[in-house]
Amino acid sequence: MLFRSWQAPTILNPHIATGGKDWESARVAYEPLADIDAEGNGVPVLATEWPTVENGGLAADGTSVTWKLREGVSWHDGKPFTASDVVFTWEYASDEATSAVSRNVFSVVKSVEAVDDFTVTVTFNEPNPAWFDVFTSHLGMILPRHIFEARMGADAASAPENLAPIGTGPFKVKDFRPGDVVLYERNASYWDAGKPYFDSVEIKGGGDAISSARAVMVSGEADFGLFIQAEPAILKDMQGSKARGTVIARPGPAVEVLLYNFADPRTEVDGARSEPSTDHPILKNLEVRKALTLGIQRDVIVEQLYGQAGVVSSNLLNAPPRFVSPNTTWEYNLEEAASLLKEFPETKGFNLLLQTSLNSVRQKTQEVIKQAWQQLGFVVELKAIDAAVYFSTDAGNPDTFTKFYADAEMYESGPASPFPVTWLNRYRSDRRAGKDNEWRGVNLTRWNEPEFDALHDLSKTEMDPDVQNDLFIQLNDMAVNNYVEVCIAHKSPMTVAASTLTGIELTPWARNLWMIKNWRRNG
Repeated sequence: MLFRSWQAPTILNPHIATGGKDWESARVAYEPLADIDAEGNGVPVLATEWPTVENGGLAADGTSVTWKLREGVSWHDGKPFTASDVVFTWEYASDEATSAVSRNVFSVVKSVEAVDDFTVTVTFNEPNPAWFDVFTSHLGMILPRHIFEARMGADAASAPENLAPIGTGPFKVKDFRPGDVVLYERNASYWDAGKPYFDSVEIKGGGDAISSARAVMVSGEADFGLFIQAEPAILKDMQGSKARGTVIARPGPAVEVLLYNFADPRTEVDGARSEPSTDHPILKNLEVRKALTLGIQRDVIVEQLYGQAGVVSSNLLNAPPRFVSPNTTWEYNLEEAASLLKEFPETKGFNLLLQTSLNSVRQKTQEVIKQAWQQLGFVVELKAIDAAVYFSTDAGNPDTFTKFYADAEMYESGPASPFPVTWLNRYRSDRRAGKDNEWRGVNLTRWNEPEFDALHDLSKTEMDPDVQNDLFIQLNDMAVNNYVEVCIAHKSPMTVAASTLTGIELTPWARNLWMIKNWRRNG
């Protein structure tokens, strides 16, 4: 089975990775304790059941949760999977020196205890309404203690095991060439008897989203296309009676987002730029950020470039519905923008660099924005970076989206959980990316707002659903109204699948390949 992904994977350790292309590829080999389906229901994976108050797994006050683990599960090298591996994954991800991206998830955990070989109790620092975020989805994949125990701390990012996974998943990595291809073979000892149904899987990176779609829809050389972002007219041309595949658009929390840099990408501090200790010369001013935002024609962008794959929204948090703010609006108004900029004469002729990954939709979005910003007196430079570079974890590469050596940048973002407290870490001052954390902090804008941090702290422990709703709406509104990021489009992530494939089940709360063990071919 062949997958095409124009965003080629570069690392297969889900706790070190920073991009969807890597989490997607890692999920084929690694597994969490559970995932969450499209309806928000828990689906046990390495656990035998979803904890509830009724079955005794979840403490009524949200202070702890106990997971019962599957017996008879083996790692790809034949070693047994036990509770010790779950405890170790917490130890690994929580180690400050490891600088794991998943540290954000585990920061609420006080302890993880192996009650016995197949029972684990997670105790939280405080009541935790998002207890299910820990050990679930792509940041909850379990690592083997016997492989990674010697790779914690400062050596974590350079560990060769990051490129050679030993997981419990339905497929084993046979060969991995970062930035190019991953080859998998069937795990004959997989715990779910009789599965998977394919002998091998190949995830081939490179090219662009359109060529990935054509490989499935037109030529039939591939079975599945990941991360399809293409103009409506192009996809329409591929569909029809002779099409070899189907376009799948699923609603979810994802947004195409434009970030403003609050740090200075031109000033060097200890060999690095965009350091949180610096201030951007003009984007530090709210009125300037508002003026630039007024110059973004979201309706035109969505209509011409997204079609069925997007809707216009002013909100950054767009799912689940109970957390969607009714308070925000958006507007395209160059006259008002120009009026605001009169107070900032230094913006006239200021050179703005807007970067994103190589992709026709994103690059055309850049062009729309550039035209308006130039009318406002800015000099606008556009930069499109190969996705394998832009979304890589290479601390030595100046072009990664986490380094953010530009004034503004675009990519896709969205919570991986129906309780978005972890995703909102992206706006916290203590999660700012920089040289000190090898640019693995999730706050890429380097925004610093103590009031946001305080509200976010409350959301971590609030158990009342009505109060939760209010808190998340306030947090969204604060980020929107401070013009930290701009929602270009609320997206319906798109994939393409060969007409012969069955068993595909997609959910906004897990990776596309989370149920690859069930995929079959019917012809």
